[in-house]
Amino acid sequence: MSRFALLPVSPKTNFWIKSHQRALACLQRFGERLRDLPRGAVRAVGTNSLRVAKNAFEFLPKAEAALGFPIEVIAGREEARLIYLGVAHGLPHSSGNRLVMDIGGGSTEFIIGNGLDPIRLESLYMGCVSYSLRYFPDGKITKSALKQAELAARNELQTIVADYKKTGWGVALGSSGSARVLCDILELNGYSDGGITRDGLEVLRTQLIQAGDLRRLELEGLKSDRIPVLPGGFAIMCAALSELGIEQMLPALGALREGVLYDLLGRVHNHDMRDVTVHQFMRRYHVDVRQAERVAQLSGALAQQFLEDQTNEVVLRLLRWTALLHEVGISVAHSGFHKHTAYILKNADMPGFSKKEQERLSFLALAQRGNIDKLRGQLFSTFTSEDISLVMALRLATLFYRNRSDVQLPVMQGRFSGTKFHLALKAEWLAQNPLTDAALQEESKQWRDWGVSLQVVEGGETKIFL
Repeated sequence: MSRFALLPVSPKTNFWIKSHQRALACLQRFGERLRDLPRGAVRAVGTNSLRVAKNAFEFLPKAEAALGFPIEVIAGREEARLIYLGVAHGLPHSSGNRLVMDIGGGSTEFIIGNGLDPIRLESLYMGCVSYSLRYFPDGKITKSALKQAELAARNELQTIVADYKKTGWGVALGSSGSARVLCDILELNGYSDGGITRDGLEVLRTQLIQAGDLRRLELEGLKSDRIPVLPGGFAIMCAALSELGIEQMLPALGALREGVLYDLLGRVHNHDMRDVTVHQFMRRYHVDVRQAERVAQLSGALAQQFLEDQTNEVVLRLLRWTALLHEVGISVAHSGFHKHTAYILKNADMPGFSKKEQERLSFLALAQRGNIDKLRGQLFSTFTSEDISLVMALRLATLFYRNRSDVQLPVMQGRFSGTKFHLALKAEWLAQNPLTDAALQEESKQWRDWGVSLQVVEGGETKIFL
C-alpha cells in the first residue's frame, strides 16, 4: 500500500498525463496480485492528493477499475488516526504521551497519543511534494527559498502549536519517508548522534545551500527517489522542530500502511472503529437510544426483505449506522432535523469512516423523511435499486415509530420488484392505527411521480395507495 501524489504541474507539459498513466499502470499491477483475495481482506485508501485533486471524480473510477477494489478517500484527521495506530503498534508500552509527525506528499499529520489511543489529531496542508514544487521548482536550493518555505510551514503550524504544547508529550517520533531519510542523512553523515536534531538540521542546511542544486547533492543515506522532495520535507521538519520546541525526533517503524492493516484487523475481529464512532456520536449528540434502536431494527429487517439475495453485511451495517444516528440533528434544531443530521454526517470528523461512506450516511439521513423531491437528480439517476430500497426501509421505519414508543407492530413481509414495493400486514392493524394508515397513504403519493408504487396487502386484500 502506497501513498500516491498527483502533482500539480504546468499545463504546458504532459507531466500530469504521464503521472496519471503511471498510477493506473501501477494499480493494475497491484490488482493482478490482489485478484484472488476476498473483498474484505483488501483495503485501499486515498489521502491528501485525492482529497484536493480537482479531477478526483474522474480519476477514482479508473483507479478502482484498475485495482479491482474500492478506494476510500479518507479525511485528514482519519489519516492521522491511522498513522498513529500504525506507529503505536510498533512501540513498547509507555505511560507517557507521544508526539508523532508524518510528512506526506501533500499534507503533514501531527498526533499526540497515549498507548494506542490518540488524544489530538491534526492534518495540515503542507507536504514534501507540494512544498518542493512550490519553493524549489527547478531544483535550485537557495537561502531565500528555504526561508520562504520554512516561514510558510511555521505559519501553518501556528494553528496547533498552543494546544499541542499545552497537552505535552515525552517523546517525539517521525514516521514515513521524509522523517526516515532525514534521520538517515543526519546519522550517516555524522550530523547527529541519534535521530533528527535541530543542530543536525542546521548542518544539513549549510550543505544544501552550498550545493545549490539538487543534482549536485551528494549525501550518505539519500536515495535517488527522495532527492526531488528533500528540500520541501527539510523545510517542514525545521519549522516543526522550531515551533513545537522539539530538540530530538526519533524515527518510527510504522505509519499509515500499518495503521490501515491494524484497523482492518480490528474490523475482522469485531472491533470496528466505525462502531465506536457511532456510539460516541450518539452520546455527544444526546441521541434517544431506544428510538434509534427501534428504527435500526425495523429498517434493517425491511431492507433484508426488499433486497432479498442482493443484500450484504456491509450495506446492512451502513443502514444500521444511519438509523442509529438519524436524529443527531435534533441537537441543532427540531425543525428540519434530518437536514442538520445530513450535514453533520457529511462534514464531521468520523474516525473509521471514509468520505464516500460519510456521503452515503448523509444521503440516507437526508432521505429519512420529508418531501423526496429534494432527492431529485440523486436517488433515481446516480443511485441503484439498493439505495432506493434502503431509503424506503428507513422511511417506513421512522413512519411506523413516529410515536416514539414500543408499539406492538404487526408481522411484516416486504419485497421490492424494481418499481413496486409490497408490504403485507394483518388486515385489522391499519384499521386500529388510522394515523399510520394516513401516513402510508401520504408516503405513497411521495413516490408516485417517480414511477414507484407502494402496495400494502391486508389479509389477502391489496390496498394500493395510488
